[in-house]
Amino acid sequence: MAKKKKDKKTLPEQVLEKHGLAFEPLELNALDLTQEEIDAKMAELGIQESDIYKTLAVKGDKTGPLVAVVPLTERLDMKKLAAVSGNKKAHMLPLKELEDTTGYVHGANNPVGIWHNHGFPIYFARQAETAEFFVVSAGELGRSDKLNPADLAQLIQAPFADLTE
Repeated sequence: MAKKKKDKKTLPEQVLEKHGLAFEPLELNALDLTQEEIDAKMAELGIQESDIYKTLAVKGDKTGPLVAVVPLTERLDMKKLAAVSGNKKAHMLPLKELEDTTGYVHGANNPVGIWHNHGFPIYFARQAETAEFFVVSAGELGRSDKLNPADLAQLIQAPFADLTE
């Protein structure tokens, strides 16, 4: 019997599995839900909004593309990211360049997939350093993975740093 498409692992999930990192796949497509439905789904999954991290593609003036993984509830501080990444300046990658640069559409960027395919420098917000878990995109819209940030940081050589305003 053929597996349903939704049972198929994303590339980042395949990479996590290959390296023996435990993860829990989650389905949460906030675009299709009301805030009340989102809150109920998060309660069902045992997560809070602050547990969800966004993967942001940035361009440094010296390094070129780099990635910041920060809580959904916070704003990335470009000056702090530039400083820790060896750049003088950094800015968000223009949306029109996003998929060509990272391989992912807006809302589906994943630190594992970007590391695996491109090797861009990746930085995790300090808030994740002591967290038991965080939730990042699984590389497809509406799909996420819940995993240990310290384990992921070790795999993809992503340092923790003060990245938020």
